[in-house]
Amino acid sequence: MQHQEQPGWAQPCMLPTHAVAALHNPYAGVPFAWQLTETVDNFLARLPPAMTAQMPETPWIYICNPYIPRVAKSEGLGQTNKGNEDDGPEQEGARLDVVIEGGMERLELLDTFLREVPNFGIPPSTTEREQNKERSQATQDILHLAHIGKVRAGKWMIFCDVLDVNEVWELVAKATASNELGIAAKVAPRPEQGDPRKERLICVCTKDFMDKVDIGRVVQRLKELGLADGKLKRIYYKPGGNRWGLKASIYNSSEAFPRAQDVVMTL
Repeated sequence: MQHQEQPGWAQPCMLPTHAVAALHNPYAGVPFAWQLTETVDNFLARLPPAMTAQMPETPWIYICNPYIPRVAKSEGLGQTNKGNEDDGPEQEGARLDVVIEGGMERLELLDTFLREVPNFGIPPSTTEREQNKERSQATQDILHLAHIGKVRAGKWMIFCDVLDVNEVWELVAKATASNELGIAAKVAPRPEQGDPRKERLICVCTKDFMDKVDIGRVVQRLKELGLADGKLKRIYYKPGGNRWGLKASIYNSSEAFPRAQDVVMTL
């Protein structure tokens, strides 16, 4: 199936270097996600986030980048691990089970250290410094383990006003489907009545939380769309699969990210 055969689709701003033989959708058959059999406009009309109620069967509204193959949502290991069911689509060969097991072992070591360090007979200020240092090291160790285990997806988080959510989501959805952003995106549906939150969360998923060139490219496109550091407040980036209460965000949109040409020039 060729992209050109699908009338009504937004044209990608950058095509893959190789010929696209087929499009991909890890959310195929998921009723609360975009399907390749519908245009993006029809998808947006079918599931407007401002009006679509959040229910157990509709936790998020999803759209994929059809140019990047990912494991089908129903086959992902995240579906069997509570807290990871709604993360971005998984990479082929991801070992979320191993990452979770190793991460828990590392956290047990951290817990032991945090309990024992006050007994070392050192000043409280030194104790606190050593505890913070160990927390930081544990975070880096777990992120490194996740990367080795191919649990690499991350996401830019956009918090927008409820009144703007349909408009902002339309920009993100069309840019995702036309290969301008990351591997997928999702938006929170309308919460239950009485929910005090006045903002709605939109996540733009990227392929690799350690690929600062790609992460920077995505946030630059979000800035060009007016979704970062402008009308909306600063946005933050976090790795996926974080069920351990570690530092949530590792980047923010005000940071300077390397460009692909800069990396090539330094090699």
